[in-house]
Amino acid sequence: MRKMLCRMSALCPGWRSGSLNGAVALLLLLVLAAPSAVEAQVREDQPGVYIVQQGDTLWDISGRFLTEPWLWPEIWRVNPEIENPHLIYPGDVIRLRWIDGEPALVLERGDPSRTVRMVPDDTVRLEPRIRYEPIVTAIPTIDLEAVGPFLSANRVVRPRELENAPYVVQGDSGRLLTGAGDRMYVRGRELGSAGDSYAVVRRATNLIDPDTGELLGLEAEEIGAGRVTSVERDIATLLVTSSREDIRIGDRILPMEARALEPRFFPSAPDGDIRGRIIKVLGGVTQVGNLSVVVLNVGEREGIVPGNVLSIWQQGAVVRDRERNESIRLPSEEAGLLMVFRVFDRVAYGLVLESRRPLAVLDEVLNP
Repeated sequence: MRKMLCRMSALCPGWRSGSLNGAVALLLLLVLAAPSAVEAQVREDQPGVYIVQQGDTLWDISGRFLTEPWLWPEIWRVNPEIENPHLIYPGDVIRLRWIDGEPALVLERGDPSRTVRMVPDDTVRLEPRIRYEPIVTAIPTIDLEAVGPFLSANRVVRPRELENAPYVVQGDSGRLLTGAGDRMYVRGRELGSAGDSYAVVRRATNLIDPDTGELLGLEAEEIGAGRVTSVERDIATLLVTSSREDIRIGDRILPMEARALEPRFFPSAPDGDIRGRIIKVLGGVTQVGNLSVVVLNVGEREGIVPGNVLSIWQQGAVVRDRERNESIRLPSEEAGLLMVFRVFDRVAYGLVLESRRPLAVLDEVLNP
């Protein structure tokens, strides 16, 4: 630092005298000397080299190198020699290197994930080539076991969508309840033809914005699936192909959704300013902790996309100001991080990845 100050003194003699040029030069020096945001987030105890293990997630691995794991994409360096560099497999080697003074995480393929092309010799020939693809599966960004049940069991719909959907009239032979293997009769105008598959859903929760009172959507729980065997006028016969619980008269029929979770999205900050709240915790609990799945009152209309990371701020307690004889709310405190994994128009589902203190419904979510 002293050498840099001496050099600045030689280049800009006026900086010691308090001149404007000197102040600008000193400010430039401080900016250049300060570590970048990502550099400052490199853990002091980072391993330098890590071999990817079965069961790892990108979040876990980045947490070994960075104090803020969501900054992973900002220092990810892609090796052009690697096919599909965004897929990381057990056995791959990740190294932290410094390039032009900046930290970089570099991927080296391990033997289990290496793609090999074999030819008889080095001569270029128009002959078939043997290509070996890795059997191992790429590691996901977050714990898929934690979010999988909520991908298959929950969806958010508009009120009219559920009200106007076809509904169960009766089970076979006059049954009030049906399950897998049974037939049931459904009435509605939007049923397709024989062979089409549908989800059976039940209205679960009205999702209300706690600040504005707006109805953000209806949370519908998927309880089963059925396949159309015949249609006559507006009544269809469905064979129940699966069920999590008994299907009742009045349950709704909706088109099946393609809901495979993309395991390769990288964590990112939202493009715009986000200010929302946790409005529900899934799984029949009230407290929020690590790997809790939560519902947020922000979604596509606010610019939220899967992979967005949000900071969780614990709502300040309400206390009594004895001097003024009134109740006041203390400031919120940063208490954790979550990653969004599924987005609807006005709500989003997120997985809590860090919780540094007890969290609860109505806690705020902001840009990290």
